[in-house]
Amino acid sequence: MKLNTVICGDCLEVMRGMEDNSVDSIVTDPPYGWSFMGKKWDYNVPSVEIWQECLRVLKPGGFILCACGTRTQHRMTVNIEDAGFEIRDIVAWVYGSGFPKSHNIGKAIDKINGKPQPTEEFKTFLKEGKERSKLTCEQIDNKIGNGSGIFSQHYTGNNSQIEYPTKEKYEILKDILILDDSFDYLIDWAEAEREVIGKKKSSIGGTVCAGERNAEFIEEHRNKEIDITIPTTEEAKKYEGWGTALKPAMELWTLARKPLSESTVAQNVLKHGTGGINIDGCRVGMSEEDNKMLEAKSSKEFKGVKPFGNTDIKGSALKPHTQGRFPANLIHDGSEEVVGLFPDTKPTKPHGGDGGKLDTQNMGWGFKRMPCKLSDNGGSASRFFYCAKASKSERNKGLEGFEEKPMTEYGSIKKSEGRTGINTPQSNSHPTVKPISLMRYLCRLITPKDGTVLDCFTGSGSTGVACKLEGFNFIGIEKDSEYVKIAEARIKAWKKEAEQGVLGI
Repeated sequence: MKLNTVICGDCLEVMRGMEDNSVDSIVTDPPYGWSFMGKKWDYNVPSVEIWQECLRVLKPGGFILCACGTRTQHRMTVNIEDAGFEIRDIVAWVYGSGFPKSHNIGKAIDKINGKPQPTEEFKTFLKEGKERSKLTCEQIDNKIGNGSGIFSQHYTGNNSQIEYPTKEKYEILKDILILDDSFDYLIDWAEAEREVIGKKKSSIGGTVCAGERNAEFIEEHRNKEIDITIPTTEEAKKYEGWGTALKPAMELWTLARKPLSESTVAQNVLKHGTGGINIDGCRVGMSEEDNKMLEAKSSKEFKGVKPFGNTDIKGSALKPHTQGRFPANLIHDGSEEVVGLFPDTKPTKPHGGDGGKLDTQNMGWGFKRMPCKLSDNGGSASRFFYCAKASKSERNKGLEGFEEKPMTEYGSIKKSEGRTGINTPQSNSHPTVKPISLMRYLCRLITPKDGTVLDCFTGSGSTGVACKLEGFNFIGIEKDSEYVKIAEARIKAWKKEAEQGVLGI
């Protein structure tokens, strides 16, 4: 299998052509099974069969890190486990850019105002019109002015929130689907008019770093003024303020390992190079001031200590880890929303161990009190966890002059032309782009030096970019030919900057 390339194809078929035990780690962000923005590739989480192929091509003891959203993470993890992996942990990626998608029940009640729910006949009526038009659900959504699956999910779907379109949107549907007037009487049903008591700016904002919403969608709606209304009907007043979902603020990465082929981790590492986690290479860094303090103290405060009986371990062996704290299973984006959730804490107090025996309640463990001079200057407790920030330019780097394609092919949104325009050449249209700093950290955490990383759901190539910046080899697989082009362009651009030493992150 050719290294450092993105292969266009179905991941299951491509992996079947790969050799057994040929990759060192797998870092991937697959479909979450949400039908995200009505996209066909996101209808289900990857099957057990796919993860079995991942298991086969991964070296014994090799790790996989697989992302998923909170609603379907359990299904993803069960499939990975059923394929033969050992589940080791979950890494929570916490961010501040999530957009609440809760359904306002009070407003929904006013909107109904006695109107019956859409019938099966009405849904069939729309589906037959779709077949006549030869349009996809995504194309219909774009034409009526909503690119997030409103036709397939809210007008013709099977969930409990099916609703009739507004009169304005229905007129567009009648035109593009060539519908007659059979159901006009239902569309004209009067909604309860809510009293407008003010204006507010849209809550959409922040940076796009977890793929919660398309970048252009956020830019289009950021700071947009919307009405503040109060309920009209008594039923709506009763349920005003009730909703259906929480604000998304984290994604979960399942950490799993292929079973060892040797009897111990040490033997497995010696044979295959896999089986361990790069702890020191992923420590959470201290501040520059704290590091200077540690370096100054370590040479004079640890000499002569005898922590193990009569064994005299000299200075350097007892120096604290100046690289930082032990990596945790939580990573955050450093945004104000996230950092504000952590309390401020006092400076960490160092303790001066004397090598004496700890009180272990006479259990005979023989633990010794090791010296530790690790301290810091205090502040937000977010400093205890790795911070993966996204730069403003990283999403579209390398796409300058990229070939223009219709928006319906990419699923992106151009601000100046609403939801029916042409994708800008400089825009990365993939809706779930992850920060490169996050992907670098995750690849570094589980990949041995000079190792090969497999990403079987490459998307727009953030894992490949991370591998080039970290010095790893990379194999990417992506089903969508347009995303393959975007991934290749991004990886090439970042590799060039890395070679020139002018990285913008």
